[in-house]
Amino acid sequence: MYRRKIMETKKQLHPIMFAGTGSDVGKSIIATAFCRIFKQDGYRPAPFKAQNMALNSYATPEGLEIGRAQAVQAEAAGIPCHTDMNPLLLKPQSDHTSQVVLNGKPIGNRNAYDYFRKESREELRKEVHEAFNRLFVRYNPIVMEGAGSLAEINLRETDLVNMPMAMYAGADVILVGDIDRGGVFASVYGSLMLLTPEERKRVKGILINKFRGDIRLFKSGVKMLEELCGIPVLGVIPYYKDIYIEEEDSVALAMKAVRTVQGKVNIAVVLLRHLSNFTDFNVLEQDSRVHLFYTNNVDELNKADIILIPGSKSTMDDLYELRRNGVAQAIVRAYRKGATVMGICGGYQMMGQQLLDPDRVEGEIEAFPGLGLLPTITRMSGEKVTRQVKFRLHDEPSETMEGYEIHMGMTFPVEGEVMKPLLRMENGETDGYILSATCMGTYVHGILDNPAFIDFLLRPHAHKLAEKVSDFDYHSFKEQQYDKLAEHVRTYVNLPLVYQLLTTDYD
Repeated sequence: MYRRKIMETKKQLHPIMFAGTGSDVGKSIIATAFCRIFKQDGYRPAPFKAQNMALNSYATPEGLEIGRAQAVQAEAAGIPCHTDMNPLLLKPQSDHTSQVVLNGKPIGNRNAYDYFRKESREELRKEVHEAFNRLFVRYNPIVMEGAGSLAEINLRETDLVNMPMAMYAGADVILVGDIDRGGVFASVYGSLMLLTPEERKRVKGILINKFRGDIRLFKSGVKMLEELCGIPVLGVIPYYKDIYIEEEDSVALAMKAVRTVQGKVNIAVVLLRHLSNFTDFNVLEQDSRVHLFYTNNVDELNKADIILIPGSKSTMDDLYELRRNGVAQAIVRAYRKGATVMGICGGYQMMGQQLLDPDRVEGEIEAFPGLGLLPTITRMSGEKVTRQVKFRLHDEPSETMEGYEIHMGMTFPVEGEVMKPLLRMENGETDGYILSATCMGTYVHGILDNPAFIDFLLRPHAHKLAEKVSDFDYHSFKEQQYDKLAEHVRTYVNLPLVYQLLTTDYD
């Protein structure tokens, strides 16, 4: 009844920003939930994060690059993703440097000191403001996300993404605290007290996230927080385990189960130091025919039926590390014993005979031997390819599939070899290399989102399956998960009060 009333009386809502007491408190997931909630309630929301730092990126329909989290939020909102949703993306290359992607295109590498200098910020601030302005005239409401803590007072003058952005947008800020990590009273209260009086006025409510146990036991805690902070606690959201939303970073990958499983195809993803676009493997995690695990342990790789080498932000550096720790040799041994090896993007480049970097795009190493599994050579270049693509398998009938490319470098056959493409693009171009049904590589991210390609990949190992199962529909699965997430948040958040905040004008 309440939802129907909202849909019948839609108003222009204020922008809403979910800011955190720190990193990894759940801002991205909560913003995703609200994108779906507003969509369900008849609005046309759009996500916005002025500056994102992540290796997990995505190509927009225009062939430009944004953070994967905003692409997921756009999907939850039911709209195409666009660079205006994440105008500034930092892709870490080391502990001190990042590639800077502005409005979807790389503009160079910066070290942290130079990037955060006040003198270099105003042009970037102008760009993120203009991106927000373009979204604001097209969508209602704008669901904004902060970064890290909203109270990084040492960065106040150079901050582009937290309170200065909220002030510019006229956003109602909701402070998200993670009770699971402990210290939620100090982190919430302390964060608010470190804000200026003008900034504090913009914070309209508090959300407590990742609660475990009986919520009734925190009733007194809610009252204490409201008395301390002078603003309402809008909800206490329990920790969940049965909702699957793409994660923003790869921190938890190494914790995923390693043991092999009988009756399934056991697939190992090589855990690279600079692993990027790990969401390439989300579909396989849900496929009932597959047991997927992430590892850089040579004994565990030896147990896999299929080894997937993922993308990397520093391909040469990761390849050097694979040779140093014995993983490179383990991959080759597993292939010779019958395992399938497939590389995606940087992983595809590693599978060749040699990687060349004469212009030192990635570092000081100008040439390095690859794994030698494919008769190819890759030459690194400073020009980045970003685009969405449609394709079919090159040498056998298949349905049209979809994916996207984000890579630097060109791969070609060694002298005397003929290119044997894995894929044929809709525009007539080709991609990748296939040596056999158990040895191949591609530049296409998202290739494993296509059931037809997963069937192709699993075919040599189909005899290991205990029983035949139906194809997995990843699109339908994701839609169900967004709806489950929205319902979970609706259950524990005071939505009437949220809508009241977003429609009340304040002095």
